[in-house]
Amino acid sequence: MFEFLNALNGIVYIVLEAIWWIIIVQAVLSWLIVFNVINTSNEYVRNGLYALDRMTEPLYRPVRKFMPDLGALDLAPMVVLLAIIILQGPVRENLFAALMRAVA
Repeated sequence: MFEFLNALNGIVYIVLEAIWWIIIVQAVLSWLIVFNVINTSNEYVRNGLYALDRMTEPLYRPVRKFMPDLGALDLAPMVVLLAIIILQGPVRENLFAALMRAVA
C-alpha cells in the first residue's frame, strides 16, 4: 500500500509540474504574439496556441468567474500558478503524510 501511495504522490507531482509548464509556455507565446515576434497566420503556431488554450481554459474558467475584469490584463494564469505552488508544497506533502499514517 505504501508503494501505491508513493506512486500516486509522484503522479500528482508530475501532473502539477506539467500543468505549470503548459501555463508558462502559453504565457511566453502570448507575449511573443503581442510583440509581433510570432505570426499567428502560421498554421503550426495557430494549432499550437489552440491546443494550449484548450488545455488551460478549464483551469482558468473558474478563476475568471470570481476575478474582476481588468480588460486586456488576465490574472487567471497567475492565480492558477499560485494554486499549483500551494498544491505542490504543503498541501500535497501533508495529505500524503496523513494517508501514510492512516494506512500504517
